[in-house]
This record gives sequence, C-alpha cells and structure tokens, in this order.
Amino acid sequence: MIETETLLPSDAAVYGVIMNDSASVSRLGEAALQPPYKGLPAAPVLYIKPRNTWAADGSVVRLPRGESAVEVGAVVGLRMGRDAARLRPESALEAVDACLLAADLSLPHADYYRPAIRQKCFDGSLPMRLLPAQAGALQSLTLQTWIDGVRCDERRLADLLRAPARLLADVTEFMTLRRGDVLLTGVVYQSPVARTGSTVRVEAPGLARLEFTVRTEEESA
Repeated sequence: MIETETLLPSDAAVYGVIMNDSASVSRLGEAALQPPYKGLPAAPVLYIKPRNTWAADGSVVRLPRGESAVEVGAVVGLRMGRDAARLRPESALEAVDACLLAADLSLPHADYYRPAIRQKCFDGSLPMRLLPAQAGALQSLTLQTWIDGVRCDERRLADLLRAPARLLADVTEFMTLRRGDVLLTGVVYQSPVARTGSTVRVEAPGLARLEFTVRTEEESA
C-alpha cells in the first residue's frame, strides 16, 4: 500500500470539477438550463476533497453509518510542481509534476447544484495512486471502472470539455494553485454505483490500476 503522504504534502488541497465532460452535460439535459443557473457554467465549477478524504491504493473505504452505496468516479488528477497563477494554455502543463489516478467517491444524491459536503467529503472518499503518464498525453487516455470483476464503465479523457491545459488556465485565472495541490480533471455525473462488500478497480489500461474495497462503518476490518 502506498501511503498518501508520498503523494501529497499534508498542507495540499485537492479540487474536483463538475460538468467538464460531454457525458455529464448530456445526462443533465434540460436540467442544466433551469434555475438556479439557467445555463452551462462559464467558468469551472469546483469543490474540495479535504485531507480526511485521501486514501491509498488498497484501502478499505468505509461508508458513513446508514449508507450502502457509493458512486465511483474514475478521474485523473494534476499535481502542481510549483505555485501557479494565470497560466497560459500553451504552457500550463509545465507546472504539473505528476499525474494521479483516483476514484472520486460520492454518496448518491439528487441535487447536483447544492454543495454536497456530506456526500463528497466522507472519510476515505478519494483513493489515489501515482499514474506513470505525462500530463500532455492525457487526452489519449481511457479510464475503466470495474466492480466485482465486471467492467461497468469506460471513459475517454478526450471527452473533456476543457482539456487539462485549458482547465488549468481557466482555474488559475481566478485562484492560485499551490505546489502540491491537485486539480482533478472532472468526474462524470451519475458514475457507476458500488455496494458495500464490493471490490472496485479503476484502471488506466497498460499504465496503472487502483483497487479498494467498500464496507460500512459497522463492519470489522
């Protein structure tokens, strides 16, 4: 097991992004045009995955009491090698020193537009590991999600609405990313659902795989 301390400094921040892929926009349909936003976002929509959510490859993820299901969002993270503000798209990836393969977990919830603190920020809800890939090659990457040995989802990073370089530029236009911070490139709305007792694998075929099991708080190790 790789401890998260080898991936991120303790004072790092991890930011996630929603509505940054064609599948999410398609699934939202007309709802994206209704109040409160009445249209697709003009800037990246961010949320935070605080330190308590960080988990290592091989972890046991324990769902909060009373919960039995979790959405598994396969995603790639960009770890910053230096402080970065107002990056330009053509050179933004030069600020990235590593890529991470991650499973951004979320308790199923109906309201896509409210801050989902409880649903997205429970303990251990971000298993991750290093991904041996260059940031500039991410557009050709495919991610697969396997639950109990069955492949239940596949996504291509080519479907991102904001490619990694553009996403970095747009985010750092209004906020500074510090050395060690991670920007997740975007989780898909209505990701596959795993149940308690499941073994989950997120894989970048030929490069890396991330595995964890899902249990409840009440279950023993």
